[in-house]
Amino acid sequence: MKPKSSLVLAATLSMSMSVLAEDPMKVGFVYVGPVGDHGWSYQHDLGRLALEEHFGDKVSTTYVENVSEGADAERTIRRLAQAGNDVIFTTSFGFMNPTARVAEQFPDITFLHATGYKRGENLGTYLSVTYEGRYVTGTAAGLVTETDTLGYIASFPIPEVIRDINAVYLGAKEVNPDIELKVVWVNTWFDPAKEADAANALMDQGVDVIIQHTDSPAPLIAADKRGNWGVGQASDMRKFGGDAHLLSVVNDWAPYYIDTVQSVMDGAWEPADYWGGISDDVIQVVGISERLTDEQRAKVNSVMESIDKGEFHPFTGPLKDQSGELRVPEGVSMTKEELAGMNWYVEGMTATLPQ
Repeated sequence: MKPKSSLVLAATLSMSMSVLAEDPMKVGFVYVGPVGDHGWSYQHDLGRLALEEHFGDKVSTTYVENVSEGADAERTIRRLAQAGNDVIFTTSFGFMNPTARVAEQFPDITFLHATGYKRGENLGTYLSVTYEGRYVTGTAAGLVTETDTLGYIASFPIPEVIRDINAVYLGAKEVNPDIELKVVWVNTWFDPAKEADAANALMDQGVDVIIQHTDSPAPLIAADKRGNWGVGQASDMRKFGGDAHLLSVVNDWAPYYIDTVQSVMDGAWEPADYWGGISDDVIQVVGISERLTDEQRAKVNSVMESIDKGEFHPFTGPLKDQSGELRVPEGVSMTKEELAGMNWYVEGMTATLPQ
């Protein structure tokens, strides 16, 4: 017979191991805007909720919203690491350097940064291939505009935004050679009043289709008030747009978050640069307006299908920049690395990039 003390020790160890086995994986999220922005942060939070639903009590999630890009971000990310989170997702371009610094300090935690390019042994990157949805947007906008003038509300002059502006222009130009794309830079991701002012300023210049790289539905609402078209950003915004809603380009992060957390659980995760697009259902084009003609709708669907099947890449040469310099040879598609560093407008764009 074992001594009583041995039995007690064995029972204690067994209970401890049982508790450890039942401890959920802790997953933290950092958002640049409020979860109620109905755009970028809102969609990331839907992905977080889908993660909880999928794994049940195997995961425990937390989030911090309205985090400024800079010192606040680094403090927030570090607090999540110190709180014992096993995986931390940081969801804005300006979080890249703070995420990289904190990742170096906590090598046992897995960090994932959205839209950036810096990686490490415990730091990966991910983004949605929004330019695919933007090219489809350009196709639809080029077909419905009556003034041949589109407007783009841009947040910050980073490669993601620049390549999406180019994608809209290329998609529109393909179906409407007379197209012009005007751009207003607002230097914010989320500011409904500023976004609405930008939309109205563009419409005052003859724009009749508003496209945005900001996160509130304010531009779409402004377009509806003036009888023009608007495009939903990041989430399905058709309920805000009324007759103005042309389509929405939706980011569905749930598949990526579920797959990533599962790979960490399995011990199979490795740092990588993930790009998810239309073929992965990470980018979805939804709510195409019933006001389009059958011919217009068929054209939009045809472009989507060709991208989905990998038959067409929006950035396939020949492509020249504004100065006329050949940037992409005929028949060659830009690589992820080239797209990740895009800092030039395509030929035909009349707008100028901020310095």
